[in-house]
Amino acid sequence: MNDMDETGSLPRRGSEPPPGMTSERLARVDLAACYRLVAHFGWTDLIYTHISMRVPGSHDQFLLNPFGLAFDEITASNLLKVDLEGTLVEPSEHEVHKAGFVIHSAIHAMREDANCVLHLHTRAGMAVSALEEGLLPLTQHAMLFHGRIGYHESEGLALSLDERARLARDLGDNIVLMLRNHGTLVVGKTVAEAFSIMWHLEKACQAQLDILACGRQPRLPPAGIAREIARLGFSDARLDEYSTGKSPLGHKEWPAMLRLADRVAPGFRD
Repeated sequence: MNDMDETGSLPRRGSEPPPGMTSERLARVDLAACYRLVAHFGWTDLIYTHISMRVPGSHDQFLLNPFGLAFDEITASNLLKVDLEGTLVEPSEHEVHKAGFVIHSAIHAMREDANCVLHLHTRAGMAVSALEEGLLPLTQHAMLFHGRIGYHESEGLALSLDERARLARDLGDNIVLMLRNHGTLVVGKTVAEAFSIMWHLEKACQAQLDILACGRQPRLPPAGIAREIARLGFSDARLDEYSTGKSPLGHKEWPAMLRLADRVAPGFRD
């Protein structure tokens, strides 16, 4: 299906869907693109980990990958629609991954603003999750998350519904949850925002490991710098430092990422 408008341009992110496209269809395309981009950047773990998106206009339904498909096989139409109890809302030949349902349903149920939840097991993310100090403010990428990271202790494979309350509690109102000895999780109001948050978090984790591997004393930023960078990062507040009054992070990158997905992973819109 061609989702471009009559000028050949992709619809603007955050705008109303173009004529002939429902808000759910637009959400499906964005989510499928995110799966393909995660595969393109080498962030996958075979068929494991998950990215979910709340069905627009719904509180208790979200879209999730079919368990058993690789991320580069995800399309807009084969995404599963499930409710907060893990029940398929629409029939599918595929099953729901229970750990994915437990983690994502916990966040979607608790956070109205968490429309997209992105959970990964990258090498760098797992390594930082296992460090006692967690993510350190060593780079600009890391400082974007100053005061915005929660930590959740490992409880083994996320198969117990009881863990949902603790996942929600440990995330709180943060945008990042570091799953100890496990991996990373981020939340965004949109797929675009969640992808951007994860991109910057992954770069921060990689840089931290490179710095610590040097065996030299890391240099921390001057007092207050991390807080200031976080203020100017992922924010809904009006920011006079930008000509538009808004940070570009979390929305400005997405049209370019969609064009990249169309080049490297055509078919995700199907």
